[in-house]
Amino acid sequence: MATELSDRVRAIAAARDVPESEVFEQALERGLQDRWEDLVLREYFDGELDREEAIERVGQTNVERADRERAAVETDVDWGLGASVTHG
Repeated sequence: MATELSDRVRAIAAARDVPESEVFEQALERGLQDRWEDLVLREYFDGELDREEAIERVGQTNVERADRERAAVETDVDWGLGASVTHG
């Protein structure tokens, strides 16, 4: 896996004509941003942050997307539970 990762970093660096260190830095920043958004949205859904605070931290678009995704999952779960009660 380490060899595969190194090969990918080299390929990206070559394609973008940037140093490998820059590829690693960008990857780390992207990964940390994703983890940060996950943390903030979890705290929002757990009631530890209000909506406005979550929006301040990760942006309105991310909070609205997470709200839509959560609503879709809840709808699917409700449908699934209803189907199992009706046919179970």
